[in-house]
Amino acid sequence: MDLSIIIVNYKSSRLILDCISTIVAQTKTISYEVIVVDNASGDDSEQQILSAYPFVQFLQVGYNAGFSRANNAGLRIAKGEHLLLLNPDTLILDHALDRCVQRFSQSNLIACGVQQLNADRTLQISGNYFMKGGLNHLLPLPYWGKVIRWIGYQLKTKVPNVQEASTEHPVDWISGAYLMVKRSSIEKAGYMDEDFFLYAEEVEWCSRLRKHGQLAIYGDINIIHLQGETTGDAFDSDEKGYYGLYDRKGLQLMLSNHVRVRKQFGALWYFILLLNYTFAIPVFFVGSIFENLFKGRNPFRYMPQVWGLTKNVCHLWRLTPVILRNKPHFYKVL
Repeated sequence: MDLSIIIVNYKSSRLILDCISTIVAQTKTISYEVIVVDNASGDDSEQQILSAYPFVQFLQVGYNAGFSRANNAGLRIAKGEHLLLLNPDTLILDHALDRCVQRFSQSNLIACGVQQLNADRTLQISGNYFMKGGLNHLLPLPYWGKVIRWIGYQLKTKVPNVQEASTEHPVDWISGAYLMVKRSSIEKAGYMDEDFFLYAEEVEWCSRLRKHGQLAIYGDINIIHLQGETTGDAFDSDEKGYYGLYDRKGLQLMLSNHVRVRKQFGALWYFILLLNYTFAIPVFFVGSIFENLFKGRNPFRYMPQVWGLTKNVCHLWRLTPVILRNKPHFYKVL
């Protein structure tokens, strides 16, 4: 078996049916299996998917296990020499799996990704570089993040992501929407960390993979990624990207990023990150009032977002003793 494709499902059967249809249509030269791991969707996902594609292995976890645990369940039963974590909201283009496996199998890479595209075929960030202490997580902070970005530009800090990948572009970590590893990679680096529910788990995993070999993005191989479609539904959030910090999705994002920083960089960097998030609250409060006054709008227009950020940061402080101990804990807010 050349490739095992693992897709995690949580009420995403419509997206998965579209995804598998492109896998079947665009994959002709390699042998593959598709494993759908269901996080207790509680709907007719299994019936829909197996009716359309009886060859799919449908694995029921039995509870909403999140990304790491569900993928690990699929990885443990996979038979392929190459293992692909694939988001439900992806579409395979131009024989991407055939080309990727062929190239990857002949390389010394330990993991690879491809150039992801938005629905309109514009480029999407698919590979990234580590920034010391995870300081790039400060960039989405309102107002304060812009100050930090300006300081970074003045210091000529390396941009933490790959805007457009070359044919083979070395990176430190790869987007979990399409992350392919060799079976030997897991034997070296282990499985995904099951402390994570959602977000940052592939970053932490890639940090361990990176210790055993090189990771790269194949810029001339493309898929479409409908970014944020599944997580937006799961969290009842309108935010389709990864920058909203004000609702439950934002809390999960912030929590996972802080846990990842604690695991990868240590307690000091964790506190540096958390203190910046805390300082960003009064900056957001004051900055939003002045901005709205300057633009002739209600000065308290952004108070719901200020309150949302405040609640989420307070939640992080409450969990800090647990995070600092760095013992097994399932960081889930759903």
